[in-house]
Amino acid sequence: MIVIANDHAGLPLKQYVIETLNELELPYKDIGTNSPESTDYPLWGYNAAKLVASGECDRGIVLCGSGVGISLAANKVKGIRCVVCSDCYTAKLSRAHNDANMLAMGGRVIGPGLAKMIVRVWLETPFEGGERHSRRVKMIADIEEGRTP
Repeated sequence: MIVIANDHAGLPLKQYVIETLNELELPYKDIGTNSPESTDYPLWGYNAAKLVASGECDRGIVLCGSGVGISLAANKVKGIRCVVCSDCYTAKLSRAHNDANMLAMGGRVIGPGLAKMIVRVWLETPFEGGERHSRRVKMIADIEEGRTP
């Protein structure tokens, strides 16, 4: 299950994310917003991240104006590795090397076609694992726990 959350600036991009999830036949949970009224991106990033961190959702996709603010909020939740992507290369490596469990994109930064490609690449790319990448993901978790890597 993929959780989707967005503020008002990410709302126009959400329909394209949902189209991609439907094309891939992946279940999703849309937790909003569905209004163009101004709203605070930290709340949406946090709420989506909590669902991923708890295991209720496998991954999350969050949207705001740039993708940055909502990703910062999501990354404050323990266990979340949320990456802002504006290109397919970063989307691919964020999964393959970093095992990113949340994707953030900016509705004011990228267009619908690119957003759909990014989502598809991000969802279809597995974590490569292996000693090198797994060690580095563990180092990130250690930092999160206040341990020196």
